[in-house]
Amino acid sequence: MVNDLAGTTRDPVDEVVELGGKMWRLVDTAGIRRRVHLQQGADFYASLRTSAALEKAEVAVVVLDVTEPLSEQDVRIIDLVLESGRALVIAYNKWDRLNDPDMDGQDRRRYLEREIEQDLAHVAWAPRVNISAKTGRHLDKLVPALETALENWDRRIPTGKFNAFLSELVAEHPHPLRGGKQPRILFGTQAASRPPTFVLFTTGFLDPGYRRFIQRRLRELYEFEGTPIVINMRVRERRKR
Repeated sequence: MVNDLAGTTRDPVDEVVELGGKMWRLVDTAGIRRRVHLQQGADFYASLRTSAALEKAEVAVVVLDVTEPLSEQDVRIIDLVLESGRALVIAYNKWDRLNDPDMDGQDRRRYLEREIEQDLAHVAWAPRVNISAKTGRHLDKLVPALETALENWDRRIPTGKFNAFLSELVAEHPHPLRGGKQPRILFGTQAASRPPTFVLFTTGFLDPGYRRFIQRRLRELYEFEGTPIVINMRVRERRKR
């Protein structure tokens, strides 16, 4: 069953297609209605199957309709990708409609940029592709975005380079005092990839804002476009005298 209305597709559909000279397995997930908290019956299980499909994926392409305002559910789907630790590409579909004489394209573009800035600031690192499934506009740009996201999702930083990065960062911007004490980063290492996951060994708890600062600096130096970054801590306990 196929329809323009969101939520009419019930089951994930696998399809192997050739894109950019390579074979890709695409999973067109079950449609998710925007008011997810009201889901019942088939809608509820379609959502579960979508989550299961995401767990099997390597990179998720979240398709947004540019003719409609970004919704809370759109953001929630993106957050599901982040929670699952998958690489992410955002495709803004129906871009051709912005040139429709019946629609004020310039006005919608302005509102769209404002919505992206306000609601999707936490995934500003995700490649953005403006496409039209109907006309085929810019579909050729989708594969480079996917490849970039997957490459960075699998990226590893040698321990020596990572600790040199930490030393320079802490020297320039030490952690603020907390209760008269200053947590220190003793050393760090990349524990895993897919997504890149780093462990910091510290003398105290690092504020969430400082961990986000480390993530931003990592992206500035190593790019990591298209992939979430996970930073975990291990606090060294004081030895008893």
